[in-house]
Amino acid sequence: MKKESLEEYRSNVTLHLTRVSGDIEHIKEKVNENNKHLNRINGRLRAAENNIISMKSIGFTLYAIIGVVLTWLGIQKEL
Repeated sequence: MKKESLEEYRSNVTLHLTRVSGDIEHIKEKVNENNKHLNRINGRLRAAENNIISMKSIGFTLYAIIGVVLTWLGIQKEL
């Protein structure tokens, strides 16, 4: 009776480890999918950040040019 109990216990442990191993593989696959998705999102975010930087640069340049022109017109008006 004790030997059957030991064999049953071993069988249960083996069955449990098999289930856990399958779960671990599933988790590993999902983590890899999430990593790929994050890499794609990071690429799109990087492109959006570059677009924002270029818009800010253009805006600052226009702001500086308009400031210089208005200052020059103000100086011309005083003369």
